[in-house]
Amino acid sequence: MTIAREDCLATGIMTSDSRVLLFFIDGLGIGTRGRHNTFDGLSDAAPLAIFQNEPAEIPFAGILAPTDACLGIEGRPQSASGQTTILTGVNAPKIIGAHKQGFPNQALLDIIREHSIFLQLKNKGIESITFANTYTKRFFERRPRWISATTAAVEAAGLRFNVVEDLKAGRAVYHDFTNEMLIEYGETVDMRTPEIAGDVLAGIVRSHRFTLYEYFITDKIGHAQDCDAARRVLPMLARFIRAVLRNLDLTNTTMILTSDHGNIEDLSARNHTLNPVPTITWGRNAEAIASRIGTLADITPAIVWTLTANATARSQRTTSTSNEV
Repeated sequence: MTIAREDCLATGIMTSDSRVLLFFIDGLGIGTRGRHNTFDGLSDAAPLAIFQNEPAEIPFAGILAPTDACLGIEGRPQSASGQTTILTGVNAPKIIGAHKQGFPNQALLDIIREHSIFLQLKNKGIESITFANTYTKRFFERRPRWISATTAAVEAAGLRFNVVEDLKAGRAVYHDFTNEMLIEYGETVDMRTPEIAGDVLAGIVRSHRFTLYEYFITDKIGHAQDCDAARRVLPMLARFIRAVLRNLDLTNTTMILTSDHGNIEDLSARNHTLNPVPTITWGRNAEAIASRIGTLADITPAIVWTLTANATARSQRTTSTSNEV
């Protein structure tokens, strides 16, 4: 018995070509209005401009799930433990007893190496997975002592890292999606508008079942309390996100945007905030995924469920059909 694509869509069974993009933004919280908040009065910042106690107007029918980044642990959420939690589904601050700033320590690396989202998907037969960001030769020639949670997550699954040659071929995006920083570093690459970069990232997503993209300039701006930089960068980031969404087939693709903690939404202090972070879902299964997310620890399980439920549904449907014959 053949199940038509239309029947799959009608019954909620995911097709085998379903895809997920996890778009991670470092240091983006849901803040209150006021002079401290860069987004207040900033034009062309959708879908990033979200305020507490106000309905969110999100383009492309996005669904907001305000997400707890504190995870039941006292203190301000931090990057190493928050990102570890996002990329594993394990409440890392609870395991180590505190929020950990900067890069993962050995305890967090141990969590990532056992529970990396890439490794979980690979172990479940989802092979077409990638970290879309570009690495330069300097990383491999002079590997830093401390590595990011994303780098550790990629290594845990034995995945290949994208390099500048991949970027030139349209197979990767730099963390500064315009390539301006790469050019300043001496790389011979073309500048990209947010729209061109969005088209490139969407193409990567179309070629993989799961794609992760990481952007962390927002957190650097927040720590610097640089309002001018924020007002320059945030509209470009918003254009990039909208370009990605315009170029995706949202009937078979889910895009999930999230963050590890607040920061850039409150420039009155250099510290991270206690604000919830926005998890926004678009496209295939957006409502189901949003309903599953309450804390950072829920994101990886929701993605694994999304990409593996299809196989379960097909198996159940095949068994049922066989019993009827």
